[in-house]
Amino acid sequence: MKVLTKTRLGAIAIALSTATVAFADGHLNEMTADELLPMAEAEGEVIVYSFTSRIGRVETAFEEAYPNVDLQGFDISSTEQIARLTAEAQAGVTNADVIYISDTPVVLTALLEAGIIAPYVPPRVADRVPAEFQTPLLAQRLSTKVLMYNEEANPNGAPVSNLWELTTDEWRGRVIMVDPLQRGDYLDLMTEIVLQSDQMAEAYEAQFGMAIELDGAANAGEQFIMDLFANDLILVGSTDDVNAAVGALGQENPPVGFTSYSDRRDNEDEGWALQVANDVSPAPGIIFPAVVALATEPNNPAAARLVIDFLMGDESETGGPGLAPFYVAGDYVTRTDIPPHPDAVPLEDFTAWRIDPAETATIRAEIGDLVLTLQ
Repeated sequence: MKVLTKTRLGAIAIALSTATVAFADGHLNEMTADELLPMAEAEGEVIVYSFTSRIGRVETAFEEAYPNVDLQGFDISSTEQIARLTAEAQAGVTNADVIYISDTPVVLTALLEAGIIAPYVPPRVADRVPAEFQTPLLAQRLSTKVLMYNEEANPNGAPVSNLWELTTDEWRGRVIMVDPLQRGDYLDLMTEIVLQSDQMAEAYEAQFGMAIELDGAANAGEQFIMDLFANDLILVGSTDDVNAAVGALGQENPPVGFTSYSDRRDNEDEGWALQVANDVSPAPGIIFPAVVALATEPNNPAAARLVIDFLMGDESETGGPGLAPFYVAGDYVTRTDIPPHPDAVPLEDFTAWRIDPAETATIRAEIGDLVLTLQ
């Protein structure tokens, strides 16, 4: 057990006093990492809720950079985070200092507008992140849920060129995705398909040579979802389940599935051959922001800001250890001074639909109800 000396206790008291005054004045938001560090060390720890398991690598790298600050990272899905943070707020409890999360259509209303989380942009990178990615919450990167295939079994490219092929007999029982009612980003994918109904109608005519005739659906997007479920769509509990089924080496006729393009980074380690079906019409899926935020009243306000600064990467060419877990093909960092990953489809050529969280939120619950009736 560590024993604190009077000198150390005095330093902590001064640092905490300074932090309290700075936080009350809002000055913490204007401080550099070097200015935050002594206060963060006095706080001694910081709690991070993260929607990705990659927080484990961030934790190791952060503690190597700042050995006197204990980062405790918790891998919790976005849907579970929203439920937990809401419950904690109702109980008057604040556990997390930093929230790293996707599912922004719900986050903006359930957490930000409810006053449970607050925005923060490290001043060091404010001039290198486009304004669209700074508000209402800071986007660290863009993530995806897109159609992926096995490139070992399909060396000449994706076996699907049009999403409507997934509703045909050839793909009956051979399309896999995580249950949209368990993972919000998959419900966002279903919602975007409906929002893009005009494109889905055009794609239908291109695939089948005739205009779409709706059968109990309100639009082409809903019809696609209904037809996909009727074609024995397989729902699983995690993206790893999708990745293993689609990407495992040695398959002669593997399925396709909706998952994260960035999971391709694990191909070598996991024995997968995942590749994105970027040329599928009208789009392979969605691209959306992964955001970072503060708890509105964090227990460790200086350390929380230090973590977010770290997550945004350092001044090296690819962002250093804080950004390394996310500098992979399939993730698109929002800092303009960091070049795209060389193995990724360039963002300007990536054909996934970019979601508008506010627009998604308008019909998301309705699409959730539709999906519920199909299971």
